[in-house]
Amino acid sequence: MAATAGAYEKLKLHITPEKFYVEACDDGADDVLAIDRVSTEVTLTVKKDVPPSAVTRPIYGILGTIRLVAGSYLIVITKKKKVGECFSHAVWKATDFDILSYKKTMLHLTDIQLQDNKAFLAMLSHVLNVDGFYFSTTYDLTHTLQRLANTSPEFQEMSLLERADPRFVWNGHLLREFAAQPEIHRFALPVMHGFIAMHSCSINGKYFDWLLISRRSCFRAGVRYYVRGIDSEGHAANFVETEQIVHYNGSKASFVQTRGSIPFFWSQRPNLKYKPKPQISKVVNHMDGFQRHFDSQIISYGKQMIVNLVNQKGSEKPLEQTFAKMVNSLGNGMVRYIAFDFHKECSRMRWDRLQLLMDQLAEQQDEFSYFLVDSDGKVVTQQEGIFRSNCMDCLDRTNVIQSLLARRSLQAQLQRLGVLHVGQRIEEQAQFEKIYKNAWADNANACAKQYAGTGALKTDYTRTGKRTQWGLIMDGWNSLIRYYKNNFSDGFRQDAIDLFLGNYSVDEVESVSPLHIQKDWKFLALPIIMVVAFSMCIICLLMAGDTWTETLAYVLFWGTASFGTLAIIFYNGRDFVDAPKLVQKEKMD
Repeated sequence: MAATAGAYEKLKLHITPEKFYVEACDDGADDVLAIDRVSTEVTLTVKKDVPPSAVTRPIYGILGTIRLVAGSYLIVITKKKKVGECFSHAVWKATDFDILSYKKTMLHLTDIQLQDNKAFLAMLSHVLNVDGFYFSTTYDLTHTLQRLANTSPEFQEMSLLERADPRFVWNGHLLREFAAQPEIHRFALPVMHGFIAMHSCSINGKYFDWLLISRRSCFRAGVRYYVRGIDSEGHAANFVETEQIVHYNGSKASFVQTRGSIPFFWSQRPNLKYKPKPQISKVVNHMDGFQRHFDSQIISYGKQMIVNLVNQKGSEKPLEQTFAKMVNSLGNGMVRYIAFDFHKECSRMRWDRLQLLMDQLAEQQDEFSYFLVDSDGKVVTQQEGIFRSNCMDCLDRTNVIQSLLARRSLQAQLQRLGVLHVGQRIEEQAQFEKIYKNAWADNANACAKQYAGTGALKTDYTRTGKRTQWGLIMDGWNSLIRYYKNNFSDGFRQDAIDLFLGNYSVDEVESVSPLHIQKDWKFLALPIIMVVAFSMCIICLLMAGDTWTETLAYVLFWGTASFGTLAIIFYNGRDFVDAPKLVQKEKMD
């Protein structure tokens, strides 16, 4: 199932004032990639063409190239960490990167251009610093086992870049110049973003490999409150495909699930409130995008079982009602729908009630089955359908449900493969259960950091099977950090993702940079007035006047002034949050 020609694994970067040379050091390789730092032309050459004067360093892959204000930049992987082996193919996590300028000086830039270039570089660094970039030079990580098993001989001949699923190649935009030149494809390394855990486990003295892979889609990617719902193509926000794999005695089993934002046009722009009210768009035809979304899901995965976990009262209620109504109007027998009010059902720590949902889904899960291929490579069963789970963010509630569905599938797989004896339960295998729960909690954390900016909530339940008081305190802390980030740093995070994925391209001749949007007077004035008024209120309390009535009058005056200003700030909340500056398209609403 590996590509016949993988990407080069051992690379050296040679730098001269005129060119970057990337030398392939794999056994028997003589290829050298030459990148002209002036014309930006990329050509293939041989080792003897590398000048001995070049400055040399090892690198582990080329992420790609990007144009900023100062010209082109080359992004390379400088550190990697081995995650494990997937069917004897090494899988790596990229842990450090370098962004190298083609230009040798910045003297050709004005001060404002320099400032902009610095801001764009900070954006790229921000994306690269978010944990979760994975790659393999010999194995295609972007496809599920089932997709890899149903391929043509031509597919097997393709390079890793050509055959990768474009939804999950996060450096697809950065590699676009490489994609156009098939002769240099072995230097082009598709990198996915998400989470991978690999463990060698043993139950009943039988050893098997257990893998968990979450692939994050780069279509409609972004941060929690700025990217909700779908776009006109039907791509859902925060779409993640999660595959659990078991490898035992040559047999391989796989169970795939997806998560993604509620698939119609809605938004939830930050406005300083703890939970902004979701708004369902009134001006677009929801059915077009909705239908596109499910058409593509059915092509990729077969039947769809939607598991909607949002609240069925309060501000989330209209989303649940609209979703149910639209599935009804779609009238497609391949798409089924179930709503389960997670917070209501599991309120007051009654987490055992999740079993109610599992019981409702059991028959459906048995019908969908899982993918299984025996040690001779013969496909025994295919997975006929998929659970598409969502809550509001598709993070905390969703991950809990996915881990329960995956465990139920694993129970069936391990029994069928003969690892578990008849009547044995996974829950009773303490050692494995610990590995299992921690990996799913780590998966929740990775997905949450990538979308909401902090670790996941409710991971105490995923890790221990119980809701704890400490878990509630940590959830409160994470919720506070989320509040701060969502209101005061998410615009920058969204811009960074849009730049990295090519949703925004830097135009060198752009006269007015979108980064320099003048803030309204009230943005500066109101917070200053509020701080001054609040300080005066405290001072009046500490330095009492001649009579208590005088003190009270002062305190009331400054107190009213500070609360009044605060009320005005909250009323104009949208003007005070950090909003994205680069892409003003439908993504925003």
